[in-house]
Amino acid sequence: MGKLLSFEDHALTRLRARVAAAEEAREDLLAFARGQSGAVAAIHQAVLAALEASDFDHLLHVVVQEWPLILGLDAVALGLIVGDRGFRVDSSGIQHCEAALLRQWIDRAESVELRTVERGHALFGPASDLIGAEALIRLPDALPEAILLLGQRGAQSLDGRHGSELLLFLGVSLAAILRRWTINP
Repeated sequence: MGKLLSFEDHALTRLRARVAAAEEAREDLLAFARGQSGAVAAIHQAVLAALEASDFDHLLHVVVQEWPLILGLDAVALGLIVGDRGFRVDSSGIQHCEAALLRQWIDRAESVELRTVERGHALFGPASDLIGAEALIRLPDALPEAILLLGQRGAQSLDGRHGSELLLFLGVSLAAILRRWTINP
């Protein structure tokens, strides 16, 4: 006589595996949504802090001193081109730098570049050695011309498209605030 196979046990095992996979996917989606919501809130808070700056020097202080705390980063730097002169602004102050160094990043096609690095961009100054991931954000139509650099020790945490959109919003906002302080100080 033949042996009777139970398909019910096999089907039940497969169903349990699919439910477990669906539950894991749901947890991943919730974690992503919470993280995305937190990133949006932090970027909005950073823009509001910049809007409250009382003058141009205070704005620079907010960007390089307060934004790292607000955004959960290890370093923030700003590169500015004024006339034919370049400036690097970071937590240690304002230093002269080669305008050509800034120009090569400002003239790039990409508005936001997220990358993992062994050493941070030179514009981070002394913090360059600590940076393991960075975002370079070209500030569109900024006066003066500018690039914003965000750096952290660990690997990149913002996902590609959504992270870039948030960082582009941060850059566009900062560009508008810079224009406000340079056109109507």
